[in-house]
Amino acid sequence: MNIYTVIPARGGSKSIPMKNIRPLHGKPLLHYSIHYSLSCPLVKQTIVSTDSPQIAEIAQQEGAQVPFLRPAHLAEDLTQDFPVFQHALHELEKIYQEQIDLLVLLRPTSPLRPPGLIEQAVALLQQHPQATSVRSVAPTKEHPYRQWQEDGPFIRGVEEQVWEPYNLPRQLLPTRYFQTGDLEMVRRETLLAGSISGARVLPLIIAHEQMVDIDHESDLQNAERRIHNS
Repeated sequence: MNIYTVIPARGGSKSIPMKNIRPLHGKPLLHYSIHYSLSCPLVKQTIVSTDSPQIAEIAQQEGAQVPFLRPAHLAEDLTQDFPVFQHALHELEKIYQEQIDLLVLLRPTSPLRPPGLIEQAVALLQQHPQATSVRSVAPTKEHPYRQWQEDGPFIRGVEEQVWEPYNLPRQLLPTRYFQTGDLEMVRRETLLAGSISGARVLPLIIAHEQMVDIDHESDLQNAERRIHNS
């Protein structure tokens, strides 16, 4: 199979300016996702999709390919994932003159992912040919049965199919998962059908304590401490 990694790294970021190239333990944040992909022998090309010439230059220095710059309208604050990766698929197949079977999505904001996730995701898709994609998830700590929403001056439980789910003992709560940013893997035909996940998503389960998501300055500091203590 032709497997390409696409690492999305736009220049704009409100919470942390130029977040994707902020230093983490002396290396730009992008470094960790790029080298994670480069270390996997299953990946044919490691691509960074960015609208920023500065990020493109750093990505190339780190060993990634940047064969195109992402259009500005695909790098806005509210741009969703699907058009970004649909654009990447079309551009990459045109540039490299070959059909891509699987796209691996590695977000720079998850720099400390567990080893072997790409290999595990490929194995899952081989075991389940009817699956449309793989997504990394972790057991949620904030169970949806205990979430509430506003209802006029009152609140009511978000889960409405179970009688008073917020009063259930912890031992009776069904397992629920939270999507992490560590890895997504999508088949070509899923993207061409108009989705980045499809209807048959395989879970790649990681431990909650392994999850690292860089969204604020405090997250960078926590990641720095984790690297220092490892």
